[in-house]
Amino acid sequence: MGLYLNPNADAFMEDKGTRIYVDKSLLIRELNSIVSTKEDFVCLSRPRRFGKSMAGNMISAYYSKGCDTRDVFSQMKLGQEPGFDKYLNKFNVIKLDLNGWYQNTKKKNTHASLIEQIDKIVAEEFKEQFQNIVFGEDENSIDKCISKVYKLTGEKFVIIIDEYDVLIREQVPQSLFDSYLSFLNGLFKDTAIRPAIALAYITGIIPIVRDKVQSKLNEFTEYTMLNSGRLSGHVGFTREEVEALCEQYGMDKEECARWYDGYRLTDTIDIYNPLAVVSAMRNQEFGSYWSITGSFEALKDYILMDFEGIRQDVVAMISGGSVEVDVHSYLNTMDCFYSKDDVFTYLIHLGYLSYNKKDKTCCIPNEEVRQEWVRSVKLSPDYKK
Repeated sequence: MGLYLNPNADAFMEDKGTRIYVDKSLLIRELNSIVSTKEDFVCLSRPRRFGKSMAGNMISAYYSKGCDTRDVFSQMKLGQEPGFDKYLNKFNVIKLDLNGWYQNTKKKNTHASLIEQIDKIVAEEFKEQFQNIVFGEDENSIDKCISKVYKLTGEKFVIIIDEYDVLIREQVPQSLFDSYLSFLNGLFKDTAIRPAIALAYITGIIPIVRDKVQSKLNEFTEYTMLNSGRLSGHVGFTREEVEALCEQYGMDKEECARWYDGYRLTDTIDIYNPLAVVSAMRNQEFGSYWSITGSFEALKDYILMDFEGIRQDVVAMISGGSVEVDVHSYLNTMDCFYSKDDVFTYLIHLGYLSYNKKDKTCCIPNEEVRQEWVRSVKLSPDYKK
């Protein structure tokens, strides 16, 4: 058992022990169906505070050899499924929170060596946990350690990376970004290591960048706010889950929907922001609990300009209207916005807009987010005309 290699279930148990916890364990049923197949590389993007990290903790606790979670999962929804324990605690798990690593090295002003530190520390855990294997001096990276263990033992790995896109969002120096690309290439592009990975599950806020990063992650199936597929209801609270909470805590379900609903991922599945819903239940009061992010602040200049009529569209959406949007031109970057469609598509991924796939339009999803929009534009002379 290590911190990053075969971690224990403490993070998951802490999540599960919170006063308000919604059982999302059926996500693992979906993942189990693709383990060790051509579909076993998954990239899930969701806005901040939509439960991505909690899902990662649960997935790790299920697959990791570093813990025994049979009793826990047998009492959850997953435990009612036939063969729920097929892969329970049977894989070597590598779990990385890339944002945590980045912020820690940034504080120490050593972020240039971020990838080297990750490789070094995780490689040390390999040596501690596989003491019967001799690792050579050149086998000091995660991909080489995986290859060595798989070659000698046949044991497979589950790789979980939370906030894989933080270095893209932070627009880090090119040298660090290049080393990150090499890191991704070693883990996910090497055909020799591919059979050793039973499942790769990475999460972020924005989808895979359609440039250098995509070439390293082109085997991943993406589940986004635009195309959420089979994972639609598994990250974020569904309408049924929220209505059950409203009944339990004596809150008005229609008012809750007005404040926090609006993300229609499919014809039948809406999702709510879990942080907002939980905060409302705890405080017994509907209000804005999802504070504005630095990412939105960085786009304010675009939003406040009359860029291809963006001002008129923003006013229309704040008033409750919808506007047409072409979501296919955006390259999923932080520095290439060529049209208002790119700006609006980015805001859909951030959760500040909701996308109607059938009508190809976007709108402000709910009252909580509408208030954030109002706060962002109320001081601009352009929006007072």
